[in-house]
Order: sequence, then structure tokens, then C-alpha cells
Amino acid sequence: MIGDLTVQNPENQWHWQEPGTAWRGVGVYHVTLTVPSREPLLGTLVIPQGDPTLARVERTALGNAVVDELYVMCRHYPAIRIFQFCLMPDHLHAVIQVTKVMQTSIRSVIRGYWQGVKKHGRAYTLAISPELNSGATAEGSAGAFAFPVFTERPFIRPLSRRGQLQVMIRYVKMNPQRLATKRLMPGFFRVQTDIEIGGRSYDGVGNVALLQAERFAPVHVRRAMVDAAAHGDSQPLRDYMNGCVLAARGGSVMVSPFISPDEKRVMAVLLQEQRPFILLADNGFRDYYKPTEALFDACAAGRVLILSPWPYDGGKKRISRADCVALNAMAEEISSQ
Repeated sequence: MIGDLTVQNPENQWHWQEPGTAWRGVGVYHVTLTVPSREPLLGTLVIPQGDPTLARVERTALGNAVVDELYVMCRHYPAIRIFQFCLMPDHLHAVIQVTKVMQTSIRSVIRGYWQGVKKHGRAYTLAISPELNSGATAEGSAGAFAFPVFTERPFIRPLSRRGQLQVMIRYVKMNPQRLATKRLMPGFFRVQTDIEIGGRSYDGVGNVALLQAERFAPVHVRRAMVDAAAHGDSQPLRDYMNGCVLAARGGSVMVSPFISPDEKRVMAVLLQEQRPFILLADNGFRDYYKPTEALFDACAAGRVLILSPWPYDGGKKRISRADCVALNAMAEEISSQ
């Protein structure tokens, strides 16, 4: 279920963290609390009339308790306001603002929230698995539920760039609709492994049938084009980008990692015109992966295939030049099949 607590037009009330007050000062944060087993203990997704835009989550008693603790947190810390929250069957998202410098850090505040939620989770666990109270193991009759529900601390991330606030609020609001879309169209969102293309193996998410297209074309903006544009001769770059769009309009499936800003501009046109394309990703697919907001609807409609030749690396922060070169070469390979 989605919740709006206070604060109208939050972007107008944006403040950056004050120097020297990191994690204690004014700021906006995204908090996520997850049931580690990913069991739907917090609620049930309901999709009226099979329409994802109407999707909502009906809370369980445990889900209500998790939300109630948000209100308890705000009562204990008046400096905290909640812009948006959304309870999902197995996790909670909240976007919160600290309106003034506090004595304690936001990390400590969220830790206290987690401790309160853990008490409810422990009570729930003991209610369905009373043998745990006497030291029984998870191998007893309670099966998968025989463990404390909230064993992992909430994830907390400061929103440090302008524009992130509205993007995150929209992301939180759209969670039920996205989950409903994935439930109704599971084939396009399930990670598929060992997709063989030209002797190379990929993992993929999206419409694998795009690999059966008659024509492919790579999108690779060369450095020489960018340098020429920077020195006043933008015609080669414009011609190349226009040529990519015309090829897509002519029926070619465009293939690229879409790394550079100009390549991203081409991808934006493909999305706007609802043209199919293959995106090569520099990282694999984690558990419960879902495409970014920009790609989600296109993926649901079967217009996108996301491929990665590498397994997921949770520690990877940015793409390397070697990765860029390798992915562009793979785009050429796929286009030549």
C-alpha cells in the first residue's frame, strides 16, 4: 500500500546536508527494509481487473505493524518527515527528510526503527513457530518460516543529487504497478541464462525473440565524431545519430551498450518511438532484478532485450574502459550474425 505523509511540493523544501553534519544534518534519504527470505509476509498484491495500474497491496497484521513503526519513529523524532512510503509483500520503501540537525544520526534513528520492527517480526515468528522458543532448529515443522523475520538491517541511502528526490518518489509510488506487470508478463522479466550468440554465452532479461530479427545494426558513436563536434564540426555526429534512428525506423534492431551521452540520446529516441533494441549491460543480473524505470515499460511490451556476458558483481560501481571496448565489440558481433 502506498502512503503519503505530510509535505506538499517537497522539491521546494529541498536542502543539502550542512557541512560537518553528515548523517545528522538536514537531508533526504531512501530507506528499504526487506524480508530476507522474500516471503510475502507483509501483504498480498491485488490486481483488480487484471490492470497493473490499479494494483495495490493489502497489508497483513505484520505489514501494518511495520508501517505503524514509521509513525512511532516520527513521533520520537519530530525533525523527521516522510515524503513517501510503499509497503510491498516482502519489503518496505520509505523516502524521508530530516528537516533540521538532530542530536543523533539518521543511521541511529533507522536502527531504532529496525529494532522496533524486529520485535514484531520475532513475535510473528514465535506465533507460527513456537518450537523456536524452546531452541528448536529451522528444520522442524515450521519449515521456511522458522527464523526471525527481520535479520538484515534496513538499507539507507542519502539522495545527494538534485532531481533524485522526485525520481525516487515516483519509483516508490510505482512499485505495486511494476510488480503487477512482472506478475502478468513473467516471461519478459525472468532472467534467462546461457543465451548463445556467435559462440558467446549471455544472460538476458526481456524479449529473446528479438534475436530472430532479420536485420541488426550497432550504435557506436566514435571518439573522432565527438572530438570533431567539440571543435565545431557536428555534421558527422548528427549524420551518424540520424542514420541510427533511420535504420531503426527501417526495421533494424539496434544493438549497443549505449554508454556515451550521444548513444543514450539515440536510445531515448528508440524508446520514444517504441523501436526494438538490444542493450548490452556491463553487469549481470542480481536476484529479483528489474529494469530501470526508463526501460521497464519497453521491456513489458517486448521491445527490449538486455544482455550481459558477465555474472552480477555487487561491488561494481562504474564501467571501465576495458568493459566499454569489450561491449562495443560484442554489439558488432551480434549485429553481424
